[in-house]
Amino acid sequence: MTTIDRQIEIIRHGCDELLREPELREKLAAGRPLRVKAGFDPTAPDLHLGHTVLINKLRQFQKLGHHVLFLIGDFTGMIGDPTGKNVTRPPLTRAEVARNAETYTAQVFRILDRARTEVVFNSAWMDRMGAADMIKLAASHTVARMLERDDFSKRYHGNQPIAIHEFLYPLVQGYDSVVLKADIELGGTDQKFNLLMGRELQRHHGQPSQCILTMPLLEGLDGVNKMSKSLGNYVGIQDAPSEIFGKLMSVSDELMWRYIELLSFEPLETIRQWRADVAAGRNPRDIKVGFAQEIVTRFHGTDAARNALADFEARFRQHEIPDDLAEVKLAAEGDGLPIAAALKQAGLTPSTSDALRMLAQGGVKMDGEKVSDKSLLLVRGASVVLQVGKRKFARVTVS
Repeated sequence: MTTIDRQIEIIRHGCDELLREPELREKLAAGRPLRVKAGFDPTAPDLHLGHTVLINKLRQFQKLGHHVLFLIGDFTGMIGDPTGKNVTRPPLTRAEVARNAETYTAQVFRILDRARTEVVFNSAWMDRMGAADMIKLAASHTVARMLERDDFSKRYHGNQPIAIHEFLYPLVQGYDSVVLKADIELGGTDQKFNLLMGRELQRHHGQPSQCILTMPLLEGLDGVNKMSKSLGNYVGIQDAPSEIFGKLMSVSDELMWRYIELLSFEPLETIRQWRADVAAGRNPRDIKVGFAQEIVTRFHGTDAARNALADFEARFRQHEIPDDLAEVKLAAEGDGLPIAAALKQAGLTPSTSDALRMLAQGGVKMDGEKVSDKSLLLVRGASVVLQVGKRKFARVTVS
């Protein structure tokens, strides 16, 4: 296998789409470090594991010897990315964006190599762009072309308002690639339109077109929805070590492989061997423990990972919770699912009234802790171990 073949294999691992591989091979054959761009709008102060899918891929490029352009969209953040939105997003103030951007730079270097990372802010060139320059940029595309974008099209045909400034977002993102002379840009699958805009604007300005690598959107702990703080199904990289560990141990065995593929730094050969081992009868819990320790170590260090494992074992083993739990997915209406309804739907009690009786008698535990509050709601995205009596257990995920 040639060096280029090996690089392509690593780059393709876990990705959704690579546009276009022949062009990328040509860029790699030139023998110089590629300029690898990924943009992040600082719309919230904290990053979660869903954000790190792209950052992990940037790290892989660094390990291959390439130069990473970590773009903080402090200008585009004030516009608000319309991707996937059915309403106009409220713009952030420059002060809000600046505060969030400061936390991003502190967090990303837990993953990226600082020496191979160039942190850039698109306000550096967009603030200097005058009204005439912005009109010239806007003239490079038509309204019809913008309405080819799925979310704009849905809003237009659904008589939902589209503000003019929202059309500027993909143009500015694309123009960032022109300024930075990006060789390849990374983004989520929902960003394809914006990423293609970069290719078109580079051609318009006489530059070689960037390649595009789209990465999947990581499902949250519920295994259904995109990881999101607003849905409560996220794992924050600044969460407490024991919280990160417990959340990762709560994911289903099926979802575990998705997380490992997109988040683990273990070699591809090691992950393939893990799959083969589990297929041959190894308990997937062993793999999950090692993966959870890897993630905690990455963000909090080896001592914290060791303590998180000990804390997890103490809470679960001491309460004699079995490893091979039945996994049950429950649907919630409104804000969440009442604990009594969850017990009944999970098959742990024959009826809601029986569930209420067991709660009153102190016979119900959640994650090893006794529950007596009959009004407790399991929120969407929650994944917990419920226990009734000494022998009835289920791992319940609310979606």
